[in-house]
Amino acid sequence: MATYIPINNLEQPLNELGQVGETQRKNSIKINDYKQSANEYTSTNKDALSDGDLFGKGTGVFLDPSENGGSSRDISERKEQIKINEYQKNKPYTTPSV
Repeated sequence: MATYIPINNLEQPLNELGQVGETQRKNSIKINDYKQSANEYTSTNKDALSDGDLFGKGTGVFLDPSENGGSSRDISERKEQIKINEYQKNKPYTTPSV
């Protein structure tokens, strides 16, 4: 039967390659510019709102049922799909009469 040997220390010895890795890791980690006091990332942050760019998708309203959300690409695709959909706001689905 196999014997379980716990590994408590996974640190590698610090050599030249390890030093280069630590430096590169620190340089590659992006700085979070969404500070709680100044530019907190919430549903009303300019980077989260659908304002015509490719990034924001929301409207800032909780569970907004309107079709105002989405990036600029989402909005243009939605308009293209509506062109070929025969059921629109002024022509909704109806129940056939007998």
